[in-house]
Amino acid sequence: MKLSIGIPREIKEGENRVATTPRCVRALREAGARVFVQKGAGLESGFPDSEFARGGATIVPDEADAWSADLVVKVKEPLPREFRFLSDRTALLTYLHLAAFPKLADELVARKVTAIAYETVTRAGRLPLLRPMSEVAGILSVQMGARGLEKASGGRGILLSPVTGGKPASVCVIGAGTAGRSAARMAASIGASVTVIDISREELARVRKETGGRVRTVLSTPKSIERAVTASDLVISTVLIVGDRPPVLITRKMLRGMPRGAVVVDISIDQGGTLATSRPTTHADPFFVEEGVVHYCVSNMPAAVSRTSTIALTRATLPYVRKFARFGVLQALRKDAALRAGLNTFRGRVTCEGVAHAFGKEYTPPEMLLDLGERPR
Repeated sequence: MKLSIGIPREIKEGENRVATTPRCVRALREAGARVFVQKGAGLESGFPDSEFARGGATIVPDEADAWSADLVVKVKEPLPREFRFLSDRTALLTYLHLAAFPKLADELVARKVTAIAYETVTRAGRLPLLRPMSEVAGILSVQMGARGLEKASGGRGILLSPVTGGKPASVCVIGAGTAGRSAARMAASIGASVTVIDISREELARVRKETGGRVRTVLSTPKSIERAVTASDLVISTVLIVGDRPPVLITRKMLRGMPRGAVVVDISIDQGGTLATSRPTTHADPFFVEEGVVHYCVSNMPAAVSRTSTIALTRATLPYVRKFARFGVLQALRKDAALRAGLNTFRGRVTCEGVAHAFGKEYTPPEMLLDLGERPR
């Protein structure tokens, strides 16, 4: 029996991405799946219903039709109004970031949802489904930081780039992963004075290589973070712990030591944030000022460039969704260790160690539950 895949329209405020494209629909149809796309799901990314239909999708009128599929593929986590669609028959593939959403974690466990999170799918120690959006967020963090430094946003009124007779702004990037390196490259390319902080000498060497030595790198300690943060016009925090909440790295005391009107961009807000003062904001109202510092804490940054983000995301997710199409949900999880690493909840258990740690819940290795001999769906 062919697997049915549902693509609901995203309802999170400011979320303009869609979880598939017409090109991906064609590939999934060729893999044997039936694809149901909710009417209007792709409009904000520039993909009208007619293109999805030509790709072989069935356009369905409402969200219930999309959510009734064997596998629901989304971009962002289900919101409370969507909880009614969750059950032990639901298999869900999306960005979950459960450490920031305890209520959602409880719902997924209570309703025995098979929930696979893009951000914890792991292959060869890398996060292939997080990488494209981390790259986009890193680049955007510099653009948004520059906006925050404008007086209209409450900022210092300075440019990141140097001008004749002036000096460049100081940018501190905490974390040298994909988002951090993208931010560092972007900031260095426009002439800002960039410092990158990380706990890994190897990652710091990598960022120096990628920027042609145009950035200063520093090993992470509480003291080195404080020195860099308080000396910076723009701080971009990108720290990630897979499945778990990141630590609070920037205290109120540090913020008070920053120049008035400086900016902090907390890319880590998806997982709860790394600033003592962080709280989620939206694309419609992205900035707030606390301790005299402009904060940007939008939890779905890549939605600002929805077409670019949708194409990049779906290019990364397609091979994994195609595996589900070919083998069914359970058999794909059994066959693919990367997908098993993405499994956050299953049959009422927490199956991601980071998520279990974040909430003090019992962790059950997914292999224990997948080897019980059930027939694949």
